[in-house]
Amino acid sequence: MKLLVCDDAGQSKAITEEVALCWVHDGRHYQKLMPVCELHQKRLAEFRGHYWDYYRELLKYKENPTKEDAVRLEQRFGKLFGTKTGYEALDERIAKTREKKVDLLAVLRHPAVPLHNNASELGAQARVRKRAVSLGPRTAEGVRAWDTGMTIVETAKKLGISVYEYFKDRLSGAKQMPSLAEVIRQKANQLRLGASWNSNPVSPKIVETIRNYPVSQPGTLLRTGRGLGSRLRIYGGLA
Repeated sequence: MKLLVCDDAGQSKAITEEVALCWVHDGRHYQKLMPVCELHQKRLAEFRGHYWDYYRELLKYKENPTKEDAVRLEQRFGKLFGTKTGYEALDERIAKTREKKVDLLAVLRHPAVPLHNNASELGAQARVRKRAVSLGPRTAEGVRAWDTGMTIVETAKKLGISVYEYFKDRLSGAKQMPSLAEVIRQKANQLRLGASWNSNPVSPKIVETIRNYPVSQPGTLLRTGRGLGSRLRIYGGLA
């Protein structure tokens, strides 16, 4: 397990070699700002427009990653998140995003990595809904049974495998269907999800540039807590 796609919760640190932070989670912080005066409202609207324009550029990069675009997008990040608007709350929020530069720009090093973890959040909602209905398991064995069963169900759904047929195959002892782990490995190989770790399309110098950016300049990296939280995606190590 080499990389986690997650929000910025700080429950766990250094679980994997790298972390890719969710852009949607970061963008929600700007949505929460409530400027009162018209000028600040305008500045916020303008910056949020630039924010999501940059996000869309990252999406295009994922489709056709090149070293030149990676350098350009890394430089644009520094300019965008070095913006001073005069709206104090917005400027503070921009600075916090700037501090997460390396983890937000993981996609420049690993284009197969998604820019958000919404799919993982949706997968976790089934567990939450079951807990809300039944008030949760009563024993440690119950917790393990819930986690194991629901993990199998949700993973099978994501892989397009019939949950009924899979349980039938395993409980009957037939074992004619490949394990979910094997299917995951096959799909990871087909999609070349681990390729960027073996042959990174982006020069390592880009990563070093990000990590060693002077503290006095926009784009400074401050290593902050890495959150696993309750919702994540795992990439790398499968290919």
